[in-house]
Amino acid sequence: MSMKNASSRMNRSSCVPSLTSRWRIPVRFGSSRFQGNLQLNSTTSRATTTETTSQPETSSDASSSSAAAANGGGQSQAYPFGFVESKWQKYWAQNKTFRTPDITKVDTSKPKHYVLDMFPYPSGAGLHVGHPEGYTATDITSRFYRMRGYNVMHPMGWDAFGLPAEQYAIQTGTHPAVTTAKNVERFRDQLQSLGFSYDWERELATTDAKYFKWTQWIFLQLLEKGLAYRAEVPVNWCPALGTVLANEEVIDGLSERGGHPVVKKPMMQWMLRITEYADRLLEDLDELDWPEGVKEMQRNWIGRSEGASVSFPLSSSDDDERLTVFTTRPDTLFGVTFVCVAPEHPWLMDKLVTEAEREAVEAYVEAASRKSDRERTGGDSSAAAAGPSGVFTGAYVEHPTTGESLPVFCADYVLGGYGEGAVMGVPAHDERDFEFQKKVGGDRVGVRVVVHPKGSSVEDVELPFCDKDGIVAANSSGGGLDINGMAGGKARKAVTEHLAENGFGEARVNYRLRDWLFARQRYWGEPFPVMYPLSDPSKVVPVSVDDLPITLPETETFQPTGDGKPPLSACEEWVRTTVPESSAAAAGVTAGEPAERETSTMPQWAGSCWYYLRFADPSNDRLMIDPEVEKYWLPVDLYVGGTEHATLHLLYARFWHKVLYDLGVVSTKEPFRKLVNQGMILGEVEFTGYVDTASGMFVDPNVGEQMLTEEDGAGGARGREMKLSEDDVEKKGDGYYLRDDSPHVPEGQSMPVKISARAHKMSKSRGNVINPDDVVFQYGADSLRLYEMFMGPLRDTKVWSTSGVEGVHRFLARAWRLMEGDEAFGDVEPTEEQLRSLHICIKKVTEMTEGMAYNTAISAMMEFVNDATKWEQPRPKSVLHTFSLLLSPYAPHIAEEMACRLRGGDEASIAYEEWPACDESLIETNEVLYPVQVNGKVRAKLMLSKDITEDEAVASAMADENVQKFTDGKEVKKVIFRSGKILNIVVSK
Repeated sequence: MSMKNASSRMNRSSCVPSLTSRWRIPVRFGSSRFQGNLQLNSTTSRATTTETTSQPETSSDASSSSAAAANGGGQSQAYPFGFVESKWQKYWAQNKTFRTPDITKVDTSKPKHYVLDMFPYPSGAGLHVGHPEGYTATDITSRFYRMRGYNVMHPMGWDAFGLPAEQYAIQTGTHPAVTTAKNVERFRDQLQSLGFSYDWERELATTDAKYFKWTQWIFLQLLEKGLAYRAEVPVNWCPALGTVLANEEVIDGLSERGGHPVVKKPMMQWMLRITEYADRLLEDLDELDWPEGVKEMQRNWIGRSEGASVSFPLSSSDDDERLTVFTTRPDTLFGVTFVCVAPEHPWLMDKLVTEAEREAVEAYVEAASRKSDRERTGGDSSAAAAGPSGVFTGAYVEHPTTGESLPVFCADYVLGGYGEGAVMGVPAHDERDFEFQKKVGGDRVGVRVVVHPKGSSVEDVELPFCDKDGIVAANSSGGGLDINGMAGGKARKAVTEHLAENGFGEARVNYRLRDWLFARQRYWGEPFPVMYPLSDPSKVVPVSVDDLPITLPETETFQPTGDGKPPLSACEEWVRTTVPESSAAAAGVTAGEPAERETSTMPQWAGSCWYYLRFADPSNDRLMIDPEVEKYWLPVDLYVGGTEHATLHLLYARFWHKVLYDLGVVSTKEPFRKLVNQGMILGEVEFTGYVDTASGMFVDPNVGEQMLTEEDGAGGARGREMKLSEDDVEKKGDGYYLRDDSPHVPEGQSMPVKISARAHKMSKSRGNVINPDDVVFQYGADSLRLYEMFMGPLRDTKVWSTSGVEGVHRFLARAWRLMEGDEAFGDVEPTEEQLRSLHICIKKVTEMTEGMAYNTAISAMMEFVNDATKWEQPRPKSVLHTFSLLLSPYAPHIAEEMACRLRGGDEASIAYEEWPACDESLIETNEVLYPVQVNGKVRAKLMLSKDITEDEAVASAMADENVQKFTDGKEVKKVIFRSGKILNIVVSK
């Protein structure tokens, strides 16, 4: 039975509250609880409330109310949104309106639409108004496709492992599981208060043992395929956090979370061979309906480059040892005048550094260990401005074709994990090498021009000359190789072939992408399902699949050890184990022999790599996902989230999905068919004036900002900022100026005074965070949802404005008033004009919702309400009901209530009613809306006949009262008339 028919019916009186009903959020869903001590129970949410009128105010209601009051925002009385929203949230929960049936009960002959939000981390701060933007967009889409007859899956869950809960545990002693459960409950309550149509019976959390059992299973598959391995690698070690961080989690030498110093340190770590999938990750991007910017970020992160490896014999070696570099420009081989190695290069201290240079090199390597890769490669502005750095090692190598002796330097812009950890220096044809030669190389390093543009000569080249195409080789012969006169591509090929034939190199494809460092020295994460026998600690013994999950031990010790050992190493009873019989034979060890568990845990990204699969089959204890379920529901049809995940979550999830594809677990090559990135919502515009501290007068913002940095001679600054309110300023042209009547205008102030008007990213430190609870209390969830979609295109950055919320709230109140009064609506036949207005709205809302142009769809509904407000009463009930269906994906609570009243109070939810279809014949007209311009400015808009002549159009325009204001007494110089489009009358000035 469908949800709409299974739902209980209501009597009409339940649809008609008084306008003075006090708003509550009486709906409270089942709280999270724990299975054992650690597993977050993500079972069905339950409505537990009584009738609205008898529900006492909860603490969260009171806090929202007091917060709103503190912000100067009383509760609107424009329409009874409090009653409406609490009533329908309770109804949806009790009737499981948005439950997606199990695959055995789904009509798989119908099309499906899988709509997914990026997995949120449940922080203690709860939601801010930026979060609901993407969630509202996916909810609109989900509701829209349900009404169009699709089977829709729209789930929600929690990426609940991670550093924040553990840091809080370290500071307070509160177990991360307790903190996480509390945060999840707050997030869930807030999401449910906004009326999102999630299937809460599919709710899951990465911390649930029933979930991470399968995360561990995936790791075992990676291990079996040789895609997981242990290696001692230089890692980003953060002493303060006590853990290793991925490159993406280090910004300017500091941890992304907390801003703690990070150093390089060699450690034994688990790694995943994501590089094995580099080509597939690149190639399959072309098939995806993703923003081109995100695809380009992934292409750059993978960084595929074709070139050659080149071996330079060590001058001091008696064993023909060779230092190998990677280059994308083998055509410039004869221009090499030095070689650089990374500070992490394994040969640096043992084979390259001479005693005379050792102290300087050691100091340089130590300094490099405190820099991030981004700093080292000039990725931030300060590093780029400083230019490359380096130190001479004392070593020399021989040029593979000319035999020339070349100095070897250590330079931190060379990364140990890229290529061979060494590069050849060609100052004439590489910008960084050119700077290095001037700053570091000095007299040891020459500059040799070996390519020039076609049609010119070496003497004409301006250095550094870095073009790769349209070039000709010169000064390039020796050792049996002569490429002089060859074009770039041909020269590159000739050099590579020569090196290969003579044993000095080969063609190679290289990637910027590094293998994924997959271990963290933390407690709050998925345990690795492996152990190490004491008889041979280097041997990895996988846990049998039958013994999963491996759960975390109960402990009160979360503090990092400071020496790299994870907190789990202190849980000796858990660490010490014996090899079970189920694992012994396959690993080639003796059952029962002593062993130790791995004490690092998986990174937070592990659980979020595959959650989209588990949502489709969350209760399956036998398989991570049933093949029949996977074939129907996958891939995800719409995935919405921020661009900050472009090179982290999205890349990792694609990698795991491809591994699962190779294993036959999934049938698609990619997990997410369409990706949409919502834009950031900035805080309200802040108005700032700048005051000269000496005179007390306002100055221009450009002058004032400079004065803030200058001393006044008495230990203070020459200028200061003054925060102003919106009432203090007025907009003139493109800028804001201090109002003459502002109380802040000092006597003698020269006017006008320009004011700085800027919107900033929401942050606690700026005090500009908007709590959605306050907005919901003041204006209702429908108003918040509608405003976030009306602010502008979903993908754009937008500025929050509370007055904008008030505007859409007034629109909803006008829609509500269409049905107020005993004669507001009735069973009357709609007029031709009423039907035309309705079907224009249907057409626009349908097309705009399909294209995710939600702001334009809302504008169309506003136009309809403006029209309908002018209609005589009673208004046609059939037209108003159809409008309620159009409104329902956007403002579902008020739409449900409108439909309930229109149907006499005894109808079910409209969530599954058929989406209205536009009858094009009803919107056809013989008239066209003409913008009428006078001297290029629109002065009127007239509905004129499609077949109107130019003279008739001008006559109609001249009869318009507003056009007459700008044309009376003036000579018509020219008329620009484009049939069906525009009329522009040019008059004398």
